[in-house]
Amino acid sequence: MSMIIFAAFIGVCAAGALPAYVPPQYRFSPAYYQDGRARSSLEGGAAILRSESEVNEQGFHYAYDTENGISAEASGVEANGIQSQGRFSYTGDDGQVYAVTYTADANGYQPQGSHLPTPPPIPEAIARSLQENARDEAAGIFDDGSYRDAKYEPAVIAARAQYPYAKGQYVNPAFRRFYKY
Repeated sequence: MSMIIFAAFIGVCAAGALPAYVPPQYRFSPAYYQDGRARSSLEGGAAILRSESEVNEQGFHYAYDTENGISAEASGVEANGIQSQGRFSYTGDDGQVYAVTYTADANGYQPQGSHLPTPPPIPEAIARSLQENARDEAAGIFDDGSYRDAKYEPAVIAARAQYPYAKGQYVNPAFRRFYKY
């Protein structure tokens, strides 16, 4: 009888749930865009004071002004890509009016504004190097820094012929000459 109870006890223990790894449960949460800058009450419903738009074969032109101080104007033509110029301005959170005038053409986007940072002056050594490069190119000297066999190989071959094995250099036994032909 005790043997049956013992076997039943072992069976119940073996049938119990074994601990297993349960992966963590992740829930999908959509990402919401949150603008980092505080919005003024006027920006939510700014009225448009002026709006002009014209597109024709010669190019385009648009202009608008809003009640909260935002204004923009641009025009452009299709020549060698699109060439455009314009301006825009807005009132910042600090109350200052920021204005930008720009041109965009084959040379890229070129903004100008009193609040935009300017690049530091070119160091004297770099300016000299740029002038030297321009002189070399004008003289027909072009060195892009890539390796050219013709420039270095004759000297290397001559050095190898003069000194077949450098002192202290490992030479594979298969290439050693033990006797002369």
